[in-house]
Amino acid sequence: MNNKIFILGSTVLIVLLLFLFVRIPVVYVSFDEGGFQLNEDSFEIYWIHSVEKEPWLETYEKRGDRLFLAKTRFKTFGAGTPSDGEIIPSNDGFVHMKIDREVEVVNLIVSKNVETTLITESSEYHLYELVEDYENVSISINKLPLWQYLRGEIS
Repeated sequence: MNNKIFILGSTVLIVLLLFLFVRIPVVYVSFDEGGFQLNEDSFEIYWIHSVEKEPWLETYEKRGDRLFLAKTRFKTFGAGTPSDGEIIPSNDGFVHMKIDREVEVVNLIVSKNVETTLITESSEYHLYELVEDYENVSISINKLPLWQYLRGEIS
């Protein structure tokens, strides 16, 4: 009987320690009034280029506990165009470019004029409707304790 209590007690202790010390990396979007966690490991940022008035999209991926700018799509070369990416052939009217660059944080100045939008496989977040014009939105990896992750809480 004592052996069963010891095994049960040890199991409970191990589970509690896992809930306290195991940290799960999640993509977190933060702004002045709050933020939210993304459940997907990849997302796109969409906006309309302020000078060329053409759509621009950047694809980001969470790989483990790191964030990468994987690729970008735009209509024409101009101000702000990356110069070190590999061009990917396409027939959709966009220039596709593989970037594959690690980033610590994605900082966006959101505007209704450029319709800043975050797109995942399951949702579309119109950031320009969630925050004030010209407010900063940051996207980064946040490591949550397992218990917070399971509850959907953000620290």
